[in-house]
Amino acid sequence: MSRRGWTVAGVAGGLVGAAGAVAGAGVAAQRRKIAAARQSLATEMAEHGGLPPAGWAGEESSVTADDGVRLACEEVGPADGTAPLLTVVLVHGFALDRRTWQEQREFLALLSGPSVRTVLYDQRSHGRSERAPQDSCTIEQLGRDLDAVIRALAPEGPLVLVSHSMGGMTVMALAEQHPELFHERVAGVALVSTSTGEMASSGLPGTFLSRRNPVIRTLAGLAAWQPNLVESGRRALGDVIWAITKRFAYGDRQVDPRMVDLVDTMIDSNAVGALTDFVDTLGTHDRLAALPGLSGAEVLVLAGDADRIIPYRRSEVIAEAIPTARLVRLHGVGHMPMLEQPDTVDDELGDLIERSMERTGTDRFRLTRPPHRSMRRAGRGAGETDEQADGRGGSRRRRGGPLRGGRVREGRTGARARRDGS
Repeated sequence: MSRRGWTVAGVAGGLVGAAGAVAGAGVAAQRRKIAAARQSLATEMAEHGGLPPAGWAGEESSVTADDGVRLACEEVGPADGTAPLLTVVLVHGFALDRRTWQEQREFLALLSGPSVRTVLYDQRSHGRSERAPQDSCTIEQLGRDLDAVIRALAPEGPLVLVSHSMGGMTVMALAEQHPELFHERVAGVALVSTSTGEMASSGLPGTFLSRRNPVIRTLAGLAAWQPNLVESGRRALGDVIWAITKRFAYGDRQVDPRMVDLVDTMIDSNAVGALTDFVDTLGTHDRLAALPGLSGAEVLVLAGDADRIIPYRRSEVIAEAIPTARLVRLHGVGHMPMLEQPDTVDDELGDLIERSMERTGTDRFRLTRPPHRSMRRAGRGAGETDEQADGRGGSRRRRGGPLRGGRVREGRTGARARRDGS
């Protein structure tokens, strides 16, 4: 083995040993407490048939980005089967996937008078999308990926782009690259818990994204050299990571543990190496100059003031750069407002869509919206799924096939859909 190999191996051993020592000396009791709570949650969910599936399953497909990377996508049509007036594209953030929007997809599908269709996708190297080369894991490329998704899955008609965290940065990059799209088709933009830059200046992101952080740099190198070792270490500290996720993703200390499980599962489904590939681009992200390009659309800027990942002040900076934007401050809410306060986020998205629709014509629109989710689910018995509730007269759910059987859309202007193997 080379000297470099022995050096990395020594660092790896030191990290694993240090993690074990810390776990044994400082957090063993806390881990037992968390493990017991998670076991109780698992038992409760099993007794009640698990967490009822939220949202509406759509038609899964994939889009090929301009560099050949496959992006996993999903389309959800209106529940009433009517022709939609516009398309809402949901763009998730760093270390997550399209399940970020599980609480909004049903709300969007149930809108009517007029109705909308929804497009969701997993960013490159996230979720079910293909792992991308490290040098392509940049905000600039994410903007081009979003453009490819729009050209393939929503080539015509008005658009509303709803984004979270790194997804907001993706939308800003798209505005830099294709300003004409925001003058011609994008009628509305939602920027949720995001930033125009200064990500490496303070707090947890400042520590994580710093170019001078030797731990992160070593972890990135180790993940590339010995990914199995890194993933084994992550699994060994699973309960501790779960507790950290709860602390940094949510502001409410009493948040439903199922919501913590959801974020933890999304993070865990992404390889450590895939996540460290984005460290540099997040640390150098600076797109304040791109914001004026959004002023031609209706803009919603929404964030929680208890966000430990991206401080609320970052949203104020965005709103100051777009005087026509609506700034919404959610008190006591953390980095995942769409999961922590989904009804409030639904209401704001409904208002944004109404304002955006008014931009597409001269009529004044008033959407027919579903009741808040607590009322929608009040009639469902314990352990009863949405499908069982549907059988008692509820709305029908639109389902698509598995990913491998979905449509493949090429990321080129005017590209037509084709089926796998055709």
